[in-house]
Amino acid sequence: MDKPILEMSHITKEFPGVRALDDVTFKVAKGEIHFVVGENGAGKSTLMKVLSGIYPYGTYEGDILIDGEIQRYNSIRDSEHAGLAIIYQELALVPDLSIYENIYLGNEQKKGHLIDWNETIRKAKSQLEKVRLNIDPSTKVRNLSVGTQQLIEIAKALSKDVRLLILDEPTAALNDDDSDNLLNLILELKKQGVTCIMISHKLKEVMQIADTVTILRDGKTVKTLKRDELNEEVIIKNMVGREIENIYPKRENVKIGDVQFEVKNWTVYDYSVSREILTDINLYVRKGEVLGIAGLMGAGRTEFALSIFGNPRNYRVSGEMIIKGQHIQPGHPKNAIDAGLAYVSEDRKKDGLILDQDVKQNLSIASLKDLTNRLTINKNEEILIAEEIRKDLKIKTPSVEAKVRNLSGGNQQKVSLGKWLIAKPDILILDEPTRGIDVGAKYEIYTIMNKLVEQGMSIIMISSELPEILGMSDRIYVIAEGRITGEISGTEATQEKIMKMATV
Repeated sequence: MDKPILEMSHITKEFPGVRALDDVTFKVAKGEIHFVVGENGAGKSTLMKVLSGIYPYGTYEGDILIDGEIQRYNSIRDSEHAGLAIIYQELALVPDLSIYENIYLGNEQKKGHLIDWNETIRKAKSQLEKVRLNIDPSTKVRNLSVGTQQLIEIAKALSKDVRLLILDEPTAALNDDDSDNLLNLILELKKQGVTCIMISHKLKEVMQIADTVTILRDGKTVKTLKRDELNEEVIIKNMVGREIENIYPKRENVKIGDVQFEVKNWTVYDYSVSREILTDINLYVRKGEVLGIAGLMGAGRTEFALSIFGNPRNYRVSGEMIIKGQHIQPGHPKNAIDAGLAYVSEDRKKDGLILDQDVKQNLSIASLKDLTNRLTINKNEEILIAEEIRKDLKIKTPSVEAKVRNLSGGNQQKVSLGKWLIAKPDILILDEPTRGIDVGAKYEIYTIMNKLVEQGMSIIMISSELPEILGMSDRIYVIAEGRITGEISGTEATQEKIMKMATV
């Protein structure tokens, strides 16, 4: 390979009870786009935190070399001085500050002892041009889309004369257009001599722009592939340690029964934006059925899920909701849970989990009434139930008493799902159930879904990934601008048909 700008040699990193990285070695050539892929928990993010100085020298074994020289970072500022910048999946912008204030936060442009705001704005405009954004730099960040905020993060990195840009799942929360825009920008940065390391679960992106791919499994480097060696099947096999012939496992012994859930003339008004966001929604789901809900971002899919799951955003709702023949008033999430409805949020960290609590507490939180003896939680029973779910869902954790924030994304998603399995709902709403998780964890989630419908549960699955909608749904509704614009069986559906309905 060309002379490496970066070499990570024999990196080992341990946490209490866990060896997160085990003798990891890989090299990155100057000016290349180098992907690091692997299952959730493989060690990708930990490796990048070692590289960026978040885990400082002395907390790990092994060496980091930049241009052949050993680096010993004590903080992220040390790595920035060496020309490294890292952008995380959870963006680190301050919403109430302007674009130019965010770009130069911590890197203030001064004249003497005072900040030179005119120079700051001038330079911010220059950085925005580099990321192809024609936008007023005085705009508050909270008023920008997620895709635009991602570009602001890159502009901030470029303002520090970055040589090596690290992006951790940069497109996880982006729609297709914003994702394509970001990938094209990375290709442009490559032409300008910037070396990029990307962590991604989206193999389509890997195949589209990668020069080199390093695969991690269980904290170890298992293979490095060059551009002409790239093959999705080979990548998947090395990521998961086995071949997955069909990412969408087939269901067996499923008998689709009577209607379990139905809404009629469901209309929702959102006071925060002063408009109707859903109009005359009529849909149903049968026992043992996976019902897919497709549509573009902003079509109203998540708003629909929230409005039926107890209306936590206090929308004005009209229409009928019928669960197993009973009319239900969506006054509070507790009412929905009592009626047999459960909801796995699209944002597991914000709405689905309590990150500072342990695995068992997160698993039991929706079923505490069944674990409580008067005013006391039966701790032994809580542990037993949590252990059972941990084994059933193959949650990788040293203990059910480990903090949820220390788990990988895929295992956090399993905990978010597991808490509802303990509650034993009749209808399960899955909102973006595999967002930000790897192909192996996706397969496991799909297998769990199949098992649940085989047991008679009804699943409503909202997804932005059309292959997922097509691969898992028995029947599909398409929503556009708050209205249902089509219904189609899973066997008849194609991406083209769904996109036509989604863009009417």
